[in-house]
Amino acid sequence: MASLLTPDRGALLQALDTVTDPLTGLGLQAAGRVTKLELGFGRAAVRLEAPPEADPRYATLPEAVERALRSVPGVHRAHVVMAPQARPPTAEQPTVRVRKGARLSSEAQDQTRFARGAAQPIAHVRRVVAVASGKGGVGKSTVAVNLACALAALGFRVGVADADVYGPSLPRMLGLDADPEIGPDKKLIPVPAWGVWVMSIGFMVDEGAPMIWRGPMASSAVNQILHETAWGSEDEPLDVLLVDLPPGTGDVQLTLVQKVELAGAVIVSTPQEIALIDARRAAAMFGKTGVPILGVVENMAFLPDPAGGAPIEIFGRGGARREAERLRVPFLGEIPIDPALRAGADAGRPLVATDPNSPTAQAFMEVARRVTGRT
Repeated sequence: MASLLTPDRGALLQALDTVTDPLTGLGLQAAGRVTKLELGFGRAAVRLEAPPEADPRYATLPEAVERALRSVPGVHRAHVVMAPQARPPTAEQPTVRVRKGARLSSEAQDQTRFARGAAQPIAHVRRVVAVASGKGGVGKSTVAVNLACALAALGFRVGVADADVYGPSLPRMLGLDADPEIGPDKKLIPVPAWGVWVMSIGFMVDEGAPMIWRGPMASSAVNQILHETAWGSEDEPLDVLLVDLPPGTGDVQLTLVQKVELAGAVIVSTPQEIALIDARRAAAMFGKTGVPILGVVENMAFLPDPAGGAPIEIFGRGGARREAERLRVPFLGEIPIDPALRAGADAGRPLVATDPNSPTAQAFMEVARRVTGRT
């Protein structure tokens, strides 16, 4: 009867992620290489996309994928098709079918194809690191601010760019109410706070003003923050510039990966599956564009019981760690739910800078050491 079983799709996708994409180092599913998966009684068929240019590392990939598929209970036959990465559709193929019969125009398809050839370094910045999440409300900006302060405490020259143009929160979280000056080279001068250099669109708009911007305007603002700000100098370049991205995988994220040479990305998520679903999308986006994922941070991992310190797992615990293992990337650490962390953000006093010996601040220091390889 085993041959009549239809294999479990989730188990197959997990199996596909045990095979490493040669280009990105991620699992095939996380890297976005899996474009089709068909199931039948005792069989599984998968279609993979390889880079359009010949790459000998992909020659042995089908065999490895077949072995991975056959390792899943219920799979007795496995078939793998390796196709070159899709090119823009021709006039005879104006649309492509996706799930549940929806159709994408050729213009929409073009938006999903990435070209990093135009990516440029940022003047006087040694490394640019994106801090990203697929979902809003997971504390990404809180992590970005305190990670920046932790890196500064380790002796690095650090900048942080607030690219969350629809909800710029860094000025409030860092206690800044400034009008950035413009230098002689017509570039914005970043504002110092708590040992880091800061630039945000929030400096230029009222805190309560709605950011009703279309994609091109948002992308232009991000480009200005990154390339028209005097980050560092020839004599004192920044060691690292953290870019606090908005949640999701939209125009701002695409602008960053296409226009800026990124050293890597840090993914922030809370433990529960509903947040991890979107974190996977963020990881897949970076995988498709060849941006290394430096690791995953689990925020709001637990609440220490005020009575005795035992962890209360409000959102579950360990989901981000398991996701890091699935993606084959480092797990950078757990950040607890800490009222002092929230209060510090509201007051413009980052916890890492104001109470560096607290357990939560030390958790951020550990994340910073792991990001920089100082563990």
